[in-house]
Amino acid sequence: MRGKDNGIFGIIVGGGPAPGINGVISSAAIEAINEGKTVVGIKGGFKPLFEGNTDCVLPLAISDVSRIHSKGGSILRTSRDFPERVKEKFGVLMSTLKQLGISHLITVGGEGTLFMANWIDSESRGDMNVVHVPKTIDNDIPLPGGASTFGYQTARHFGVGIVQNMMEDAKTTGRWYFITTMGRHAGHLALGIGKAAGATITLIAEEFTEKQLSFNKVADVLAGSIIKRLAYGIDHGVAILAEGLAEKFDYEGLSDYEQLEKDETGRTRLSEIQLGRVLKNIVMQTLDSMGIHVTIVDKNIGYELRAADPIPYDLEYTRDLGYGAVRYLLKGGTGAMIVLNDGHLRAIPFADLVEYPSGIIRVRKVDIASETYEVALKYMRRLTADDFEGERLQRLASITNMSPAEFAGRFGYLAGI
Repeated sequence: MRGKDNGIFGIIVGGGPAPGINGVISSAAIEAINEGKTVVGIKGGFKPLFEGNTDCVLPLAISDVSRIHSKGGSILRTSRDFPERVKEKFGVLMSTLKQLGISHLITVGGEGTLFMANWIDSESRGDMNVVHVPKTIDNDIPLPGGASTFGYQTARHFGVGIVQNMMEDAKTTGRWYFITTMGRHAGHLALGIGKAAGATITLIAEEFTEKQLSFNKVADVLAGSIIKRLAYGIDHGVAILAEGLAEKFDYEGLSDYEQLEKDETGRTRLSEIQLGRVLKNIVMQTLDSMGIHVTIVDKNIGYELRAADPIPYDLEYTRDLGYGAVRYLLKGGTGAMIVLNDGHLRAIPFADLVEYPSGIIRVRKVDIASETYEVALKYMRRLTADDFEGERLQRLASITNMSPAEFAGRFGYLAGI
């Protein structure tokens, strides 16, 4: 550990918004100020630092932050902007931090911001202490004990409310909804919303083990769910789709259906891909060929959740994390992420979170071998091996105007038949 007795504490937010950011800013600023430290916020994420802009600093006093913790969004704003030549311009970022007098830096963000925090720490060579606070509604940072990242619980809470309303609408109107939720690298948010709301079916990328995923296979899983519901007299339902499914599809094939947009970092903007619409069209073609006519409405949710006012869980959680980040820095700590584990604040070294030699931050995916995923599956309505036997098979086949053998030949592969 290393430390400085003077200098400025800086707080920077990166990546997409998540409920609770202001809670971290508030608690961190108050604790540092109470310890006699000068605290500033860096407005607009890392973008102004790469540009050498020293006007991005916002001095923070207790009166500025004492009541912001209950509000969504970020008083420091945030961004994903990085220059085209990140390595070449990283020196500008480091120089700007030095000009600003930042001696202790608190970064708040997801895996991209964590990557930046690790890079800044390794390049500072003792001139700056760095600590990271994990934030993402995707819940994909590997925290100990399966703890959630802040923002996830609030996003799931409001997501469940939206989905429950749409489930009632589906029942009232006799239609299906295909709802895509955020989750680029992991399906935690989709599964959490679908399981808690009692959605008909939830599909996440982790359940498909093949490297190249077929549109038709995913569409068949959805069609099978619709057919199974119809076979038992139910003409409606809601399917939750994790946006990360799109990452497993062939982008060339995907471009046949959608115009692909890039975000500020150059990555395909999965949240802009109308995954539900693509799959809706394929499913409707499949069902129409069998004489089954259903109404399917596609919808994306995600942006509605990111800047929501945090629920009490995240209000309390972020106060702990902001406090813990400052206490760690005050003790001379650097190069670690602050977590709350079994009621105790602890620091996980960046080195334990990085995959070598790539330097990429490890991602926590949904464990499809876990009992919690098994429970989720048990309450979904989708084709299983039992559906391809006896009376069940005959009932399903009759809905599609196929013989039992034809139905098994068409959909049996989904259940390993």
